[in-house]
Formats: sequence, C-alpha cells, structure tokens
Amino acid sequence: MFEIYDRLLQFTLFQGMSHADLMQVAGHTKFSFSKLAAGKRLAREGDACTQLHFVVSGMLRAETSCDDHSWRVVEQVSAPYTVQPERIFGISQRYTSSFTAKTPCSLISIDKQEVLLLLDTQLVFRLNMLNIMAAETHRLQHHAWRAAPRTLRDALVRFFFAHSLYPAGAKTFYILMNQLALILNDSRIDVSRVLNQLQDEQLLTLHRGRIEIPSLEHLLM
Repeated sequence: MFEIYDRLLQFTLFQGMSHADLMQVAGHTKFSFSKLAAGKRLAREGDACTQLHFVVSGMLRAETSCDDHSWRVVEQVSAPYTVQPERIFGISQRYTSSFTAKTPCSLISIDKQEVLLLLDTQLVFRLNMLNIMAAETHRLQHHAWRAAPRTLRDALVRFFFAHSLYPAGAKTFYILMNQLALILNDSRIDVSRVLNQLQDEQLLTLHRGRIEIPSLEHLLM
C-alpha cells in the first residue's frame, strides 16, 4: 500500500491529498497494474477512453495526425505521465493520439467507474480534475486572441508548439514543405529558407517530408 501511495503522489490528480485520504484511496480503489513492452500499443487514436492510464516509469511514443491524416507529429512523453485525462469525459470520449511504448513501461490504470467514485468521495481529486479541464479550456480559448507572429520564424515556432502534446523534448513532424507553406499562408521558398536557417543553428534537421526537432524548448532561446 505504501508503494502505491508513493507512486500516486507523482501525478497531478492526487497531489494535495492528505496522508489519510491517499491511504483511503490506495486501500479502496481498484487499480490495475500492468507492464507494457517496448513496441506495444497502449491506445490508438479514436479508441474509446474508458480508463485513466498513469505511466509510472518508461517512455511512450505519441503520434498525432491532422484530420485528413496528410501529416502527423511523433513525440516522446516520459513518466510520470497521465494519458489524456481530459478525454475520459466530454462530447468525444476518445483518444486523439496513438500511444506506443518506446521503452518498457509500468502503468497504473483506473476504470471510469472508479474515477467517478473518486470524484464523488475525494474533494482534492475532484478539484484537480476540474483544474486540468479548466486549464485546457483556458489554453484553447487564448489561442484565438494571441498576437499575430511578427516573422515567419515566429509563425513556424508557434506551429511546432501548437501541435505538440508536451511543450518540450524531441519532436518529429512528418509534413511536406508545400503543406507547411499552405498552413502558414506563405511561400514554399520562404518557409524552406527559414527552416534551413534553423537547421544551420542546429535547432532542427530537415529530411524529405520530415522535420526532426531534438529539443522543442530550444526554439524559444
């Protein structure tokens, strides 16, 4: 039980709980413990989200595609990580990304019925869940009111950040230069020029139909 207690404290949904509350959760909640071998899929885009998955150790490969699947983003997320908790409720209760184990992973999972019970009985858990939902809503509402990027470089950096699940770490964008230019409403030549400047600064690497960014956060420096 103490091992579960320590593991739960890694995750935002359980932070702020008293020792007594956490011990009650650890003793009365039905947790599922599992191992995921490297290369095994945890969830596919479009799958129903019927559980909360907490990645206790290891690293996941997350892949997100645009609506018509003409381009996609692949990134890595490391433990401790909660897999799209905002998707367990709402109009579309389905994953928007596919998650595969990049390294061997250990997970704790909770069925939706157990989540509802925690929301009903644990005030701090309920507030943490509301904060996650509210933060996501605020972030999306703010997008429409941000100042326009002043340069094409700024627009590219914003594009990379806007289409990442986590605003740091390695990302790979599988997108053609023509597609990127169309999205940014600029010419292919200008987009190529700026991307090559970023490559010269060792901030990304260009390949045919692929842009590799070793550390997204470095684009802001």
